Amino acid sequence: MAETPLHFKTIVEVASLVKSKALSPVEVTESALKRINQQDPQYKSYATVMADQARSSARAAEQAIAAGNYLGPLHGVPIAVKDLCFTKGVATMGATKSLMDHVPGFDCTVVQRLNAAGAVILGKLNLTEGAMAGYNPEFQVPVNPWGAHLWSGASSSGSGVATAAGLCYGSLGSDTGGSIRFPSAACGIVGLKPTWGRVSRYGVLALAESLDHIGPMVRCSADAGIMLQAIAGLDPDDPTSLPDPVPDMLEGIEQGVRGLRIGLDEKYISENTDPELVASVLAGIRTLEGLGAEIVPIKMPDISGYMEAWGVICSSEALAAHEETYPSRRDDYGPWFQGWLDNGARVTGAEYAKANNVRSACRGLLNDIFQDVDIICCPAMTSPPFPITLEEMYGPRFLLDDPDWGRFTVPYDFSGSPSISVPCGKNSEGLPLTIQFVGRHLSEALLCRIGHTFEQTTDREALRPDID
Repeated sequence: MAETPLHFKTIVEVASLVKSKALSPVEVTESALKRINQQDPQYKSYATVMADQARSSARAAEQAIAAGNYLGPLHGVPIAVKDLCFTKGVATMGATKSLMDHVPGFDCTVVQRLNAAGAVILGKLNLTEGAMAGYNPEFQVPVNPWGAHLWSGASSSGSGVATAAGLCYGSLGSDTGGSIRFPSAACGIVGLKPTWGRVSRYGVLALAESLDHIGPMVRCSADAGIMLQAIAGLDPDDPTSLPDPVPDMLEGIEQGVRGLRIGLDEKYISENTDPELVASVLAGIRTLEGLGAEIVPIKMPDISGYMEAWGVICSSEALAAHEETYPSRRDDYGPWFQGWLDNGARVTGAEYAKANNVRSACRGLLNDIFQDVDIICCPAMTSPPFPITLEEMYGPRFLLDDPDWGRFTVPYDFSGSPSISVPCGKNSEGLPLTIQFVGRHLSEALLCRIGHTFEQTTDREALRPDID
C-alpha cells in the first residue's frame, strides 16, 4: 500500500512523527504553508493565512520539544480555525463586509487553548456570511475537493474544504443548525459537534447564542478527540460553559462497541433521503451490530414543526448578534443574510416564546429516547453533496425552500446533544456518504470510540477525495 502523503496524514500520525523527532514542527508547517500557497487559490478555503505567526509557533514548538517539553498530540501540528474565532491582531470578519476591518485585541478562548496545547495555527477559514447559508459577494466560496460544482456545506465550508484537501490537519467549525456536520459530510471528513456548553464560545462571533456549538473537523475520530480535549472545559469568561470535568477523550477508544445499544428508526432515516445514502447508513449500522452492538428499534418524534421554530429562534438571535451593524449598515450585507436579519426583525416576542417551547419539547422527547439507547444513528444530510452554482450561493433563497435540509441536524442543536459524523462510503458517482452518531449529553468520548471502531472497518484512503 502506498504511503499516505504527509498533507493527508491524521493528527495522530503527524503527532507521532513530531514526538519522535522524525519530523520537526518547522518542517511540517513549511510544508503546509507551501501547499496552501500552491493549492488554495483553487480551493479558496482560507480567508487569512497567518504565515508569520505559524512560523513563529512552529519554531517555539520545535525548541520546546527539543528541550524535552512535549505538550501532547497537538504540539507542533498545523491546524486552522473558522473565521468567527477572535485572533489577536488578525482580522476576524465572519464573512461579512460590515466586519472586514474588525481586528480583535485578544484571542478567543478556543484559540488560547489551542495555543496552550502547542498547536500551530495556519490561518482563518472562509465561511458563509454570519455562519448561515449564503455568501457575501465580497468573499470567496470554498470549492469542494470532490468536485468544483458541488456544495461544500454551510457554514463551516472553509473548514471542511481545507481539512479534506490537505490544507491543514484539523480545523474548528461551528454548528447552529448543522454547520459542522454538513461540510464534514459534503467534504468526506469527520465532524464532532460537542454538547452545548462543552466548549466555550467566548470571543467567537455569534449566529444564535443559544444554539451555537464549536467543535473539531478532522480526518478521523481520534483526531476529533484530541482537538476536543484541548478546547473543552469550563471558562470563567463564558457563563454558559459547562463545569463538568473533561475526561480523557481517547481513553478506551480501542474498546469497541460490544453491548452498546444503538437506536434506529428506519422510517426517520429513509423518508425523503437519497436511497444510496440510506443503504450505506444501514450497512454501517449492521457492521456495528456484527461487532457486538445491539440495534434497538426506536420512533423519532415528529419534527415537522422544528424547522420553522429553528428559523424563528436563529433569525431573531442573529438580529441581536448584529445589532451594532444592522440595520445601520444593512447594505453591507449580502442578499441571503440581509434577508435573514430582516426575518429576525419581524419576529414577535410571542413567536419566539412559542418557538422556544418547541425546542423544549424536542429536548424532552429526545431525553425519553435516550432512556433506552446509548446512541441514535442516522445520516447527517439527506443526500450526498449536490450540484450548486455560485449564483445560487450568493443569492437570497438557497436552502430556504427545502423543508428537509436540517432534518438530521437541527433536532440535536435544539437538544444540545453531541454527535459525530463519519464517512461511511461512496455512492455510484464516487461522492462521499456519511453516517451520524448522536449521544447523550457529555458522551463525546463514547462518540469518538464508536467513530474509531467504525473507521477500522473502512478504507480511509479510499474515502478521501481523489486529489494529489
